[in-house]
Amino acid sequence: MAYWEWNDTGNPAHPHVILCVHGLTRQGRDFDVLAHHLSRHARVICPDVVGRGESDWLADPMAYQVPVYAGDMLALLLQLHQQAAIGTLDWVGTSMGGLIGMGVCGVPDLPLPVPVRRLVLNDVGPRIEWLALQRIGQYLGQPAHFDSLQQAADALWAISSSFGPHTPAQWLELSRHMVRAVPQGGFKLHYDPAIAKAFNGLTPEAASAGEQQLWQLYDQITAQVLLLRGAQSDLLSPQTAREMGGRGPRARLVQFADVGHAPTLISDDQVQAVAGFLLDGSQEGTA
Repeated sequence: MAYWEWNDTGNPAHPHVILCVHGLTRQGRDFDVLAHHLSRHARVICPDVVGRGESDWLADPMAYQVPVYAGDMLALLLQLHQQAAIGTLDWVGTSMGGLIGMGVCGVPDLPLPVPVRRLVLNDVGPRIEWLALQRIGQYLGQPAHFDSLQQAADALWAISSSFGPHTPAQWLELSRHMVRAVPQGGFKLHYDPAIAKAFNGLTPEAASAGEQQLWQLYDQITAQVLLLRGAQSDLLSPQTAREMGGRGPRARLVQFADVGHAPTLISDDQVQAVAGFLLDGSQEGTA
């Protein structure tokens, strides 16, 4: 499993580690803007979940599931702790990355170097709207070839416009790490199409059973929780967000106008919301 490390603290062994975990088809470079901002205060780690980005693809496509990813994150954290002792651990999880975070934070007595102190759940909760899953399933794993990076960016925008307003330059930069050059020329998406097999095998009944398990995990979280929501999100409903604020760790909700699923954490207001929560206002500087 590949990961990207950001550290501008002047201390390569800085004890504050922030783990940023991406969404279903994305990769760790999604967090470049946020990581650059946070790296003045902490060691920021942005993994490519297996099957994505620079990480290996799994031989068994049915292993592309949250419990496997959570185990990988535990192994990564223990490796990081061996490199330099972790004193404070925070987690930022977008969509799938948030589900992995709930899996790690909601199970007591996991072999973490230290408990997660603060957890950012970016547009995800224990209840995921079925229509959103169906929408994602329509494009997940579909074969695609692009003649240029710009063509890839345009195609990705067609299925990702719910991310909210971006300048052409911002979107091109977000798209750059979503594709890989292929020997015959052009580009392909930088993830294993086989991740669709486990995802598309999900039924409404299985989703309902999974929801009950996720609520149990959520209710057991002891970390402070910040819940980010795109005001137009079709994956995290307003009702679910309200319920998350009233039970378990009682997440504090911040919503972003004109954004659906999911905020990309590159605009100033989104970066400041996360940084203010993780860095204790006295440490936080200007963007």
